[in-house]
Amino acid sequence: MTDSTPTTRADAASASVSPGTTHPAPGAESAGRSPWPALWALVIGFFMILVDTTIVSVANPAIKAALDPSTNNLDNVVWVTSAYLLAYAVPLLITGRLGDRFGPKRIYLIGLAVFTLASLGCGLSSSLEMLIVFRAVQGLGASLMTPQTMAVITRTFPPTQRGAAMGLWGATSGVAMLVGPLAGGLLVDGFGWEWIFFVNLPVGVIGFVLAWILVPNLETHEHRFDILGVFLSAVALFLIVFGLQEGEHYDWAAWVWVMIVAGVAVLALFIWQQAKTKSEPLVPLALFRDRNFSVANIGIATVGFTVTAMSLPMMFFYQLARGLTPTESALLLIPMAVFAGVLSPIAGRILDRVDPRVLLVPGLSLTAISLLWYSSLMNPDSATWMFLLPSGLLGIAQSGMWGPLATTATRNLEPRQAGAGAGIYNTTRTIGSVLGSAAIAAFMQNRLTANLPGAGGGGGDEFGSGALPDAVIPGFSDAMAQSMLLPAGIMVIGVIAVLFMQRPAHLAARKS
Repeated sequence: MTDSTPTTRADAASASVSPGTTHPAPGAESAGRSPWPALWALVIGFFMILVDTTIVSVANPAIKAALDPSTNNLDNVVWVTSAYLLAYAVPLLITGRLGDRFGPKRIYLIGLAVFTLASLGCGLSSSLEMLIVFRAVQGLGASLMTPQTMAVITRTFPPTQRGAAMGLWGATSGVAMLVGPLAGGLLVDGFGWEWIFFVNLPVGVIGFVLAWILVPNLETHEHRFDILGVFLSAVALFLIVFGLQEGEHYDWAAWVWVMIVAGVAVLALFIWQQAKTKSEPLVPLALFRDRNFSVANIGIATVGFTVTAMSLPMMFFYQLARGLTPTESALLLIPMAVFAGVLSPIAGRILDRVDPRVLLVPGLSLTAISLLWYSSLMNPDSATWMFLLPSGLLGIAQSGMWGPLATTATRNLEPRQAGAGAGIYNTTRTIGSVLGSAAIAAFMQNRLTANLPGAGGGGGDEFGSGALPDAVIPGFSDAMAQSMLLPAGIMVIGVIAVLFMQRPAHLAARKS
């Protein structure tokens, strides 16, 4: 592993470390300047990524009606989400290292430009295939941006203040959960689904200018890049996700299972290759010796799976079984967004003084409970206002998930490993999201086939647009309600995992 060296005098000066310092203490690079303006600038791009995800979940029925109205298969339109997540997940391991090597500011700005231009391509798409391609390019841009935000937090905030910084992340998630669905509903209803992507253009330009001005040029570090590791991880993820995504569509043919098993085998080969790599592996396995880093990665994988998986059956139920517009569907998410946005900064400040399990165990548990509550309400007879109740509970739960997990994962990272650690953490989260998207598509299709025999692959347009026929609504509602049980079950795994966390070192020292 090579030593870290400043690449330019400007970078070294902006890093605010003494000459010859190879591994400055966490947070040392923010000495002499407040790190908050830079974080606020980066949060704009993070906000845009989150809004784009929630906007698309609301618009999926409209996209299907416009670009894929002739089939009953919901897994076709799900690729609009899965292609984005797959292109997001695969490069994350190396984009974090790119930030370490060339500076997080430079890589972030490149990613923001790619994401913004791809948004224009998405809005101009005239076919589902074209939209899926541009969504994949969007995912590449997002993969360049996301690790840099976490790396800047790790390198500029001291460990005892990172909870507050990550609390801002959690608040951003809450606001995005409100703005995304509402903006998506209003844009789809008023102008068409294309505008959910066009709206990124002014936001992207503003975010680019602010990041250019406010984000410092931090110290860079020499890194070798594990090209073989990138290739193996990409192949493994593609084989597993494609097999899960398309399995139900092809009636789980033998070749589908071969593809999934091959993906698992390549993944095992990738892990073995990482352990044997002498120079710089793509995934420094030594980071996992920190129990909290390992457990936080398990936790964020279950969160990524759950949050991605729950939105699809929920939105299809609201819009097709209940006949709500995208705007009306989004309004039912307001309690979740408000509670998450208000409580996340408070949770972040608390986290700097308490064991993370104090927030994580209730947060993940309440998420599972809220999804079970949703499932019990997803029938034709439930009053619409009742869906506001589990929405509020979910918002309270989410304030105890995002910030605490991210802070716990990154608290002990050295600056030199900030990009790698952030890349691993975000890759794990996105892999969970990819698997959630693929698994929920297969599970929804399975439940539709079970509850509505003959509806799994016909050529009609019952699921293409508008509200469903009355005779179909009960079976469709049951299928969507049963689908919500999958993310609820995965969330229970997250609850069990976080129980094995350790008290952070700075709290243990204070106690002794």
